[in-house]
Amino acid sequence: MWLLLVLFAMPLLTFVYVYISIFIVLIYDKTVNLKGDYTNHCTTLLAYLWDIYGKIWHGYEVHGIENVSEGPGLIIYYHAALPVDYLLFLTRLFLLKKRKCRTVADRFVFKLPGYKKILEVLYIMAGTKEDCLSVLKDGHLIAIAPGGTREAQFSDHTYKTIWRNRIGFAKIAIEAKVPIIPMFTQNVREGYRTFGKIQVMQRLYESIRWPLLPVYGGFPVKWRTYLGKPIPYDPNITPEELAEKAKISLQTLIERHQKLPGSIGTALLERFYTNSKKD
Repeated sequence: MWLLLVLFAMPLLTFVYVYISIFIVLIYDKTVNLKGDYTNHCTTLLAYLWDIYGKIWHGYEVHGIENVSEGPGLIIYYHAALPVDYLLFLTRLFLLKKRKCRTVADRFVFKLPGYKKILEVLYIMAGTKEDCLSVLKDGHLIAIAPGGTREAQFSDHTYKTIWRNRIGFAKIAIEAKVPIIPMFTQNVREGYRTFGKIQVMQRLYESIRWPLLPVYGGFPVKWRTYLGKPIPYDPNITPEELAEKAKISLQTLIERHQKLPGSIGTALLERFYTNSKKD
């Protein structure tokens, strides 16, 4: 019983932390209507709240943030079982560079109770092609996990990317003429895991497209987010070629910075010593 409590309590506490953030946003919304500088004040408060969590629980670090262009760009990242690492990256990006990155999320996220206002503050959107192009042409960053919820649910400690034939992000990058920046967080699968080998759950997900696999863990493993060299805009490349190039670039980040297969024990020890794989 104690083992089960340990395994499942931390993911629940993470959701509690999320709802504390939602409560803060609602207070701002009721008092100042989230207009003008007040939106920045709310974002700054949330950023510090999550940055403290990242520093204490995961010794969170970001490497290669200089690879994030000053202008528009498309970040593609490996999707964790729970994307807490991505949220920590958003906060660090805002605190270090004062940049707000727009995020494309699965449509089920917008159906979660109480999430509407915080999704607006964090600039999380459903992300039609037209919306993404508009964001990029306005000079902003946008982030997409091509593997999406499927990768979150069914990838594992081998860190296999599950993109299938996703090339929409490549079409957007080509049309907007922006670079693609790969991103990966070391040990992210050792922080939270799913029971992704359950075949019946895979079939159920493909039918209803809701993430129903239980998530366990919440272990205080070392997390380092790495941003690779941008893939520059090339007018002569096809979307299929660019998508494959982006996938190889992301896989290279994983192989360079992640000990495979991942180990929870090793990831915990890395809180106290540097990984032998160089930055």
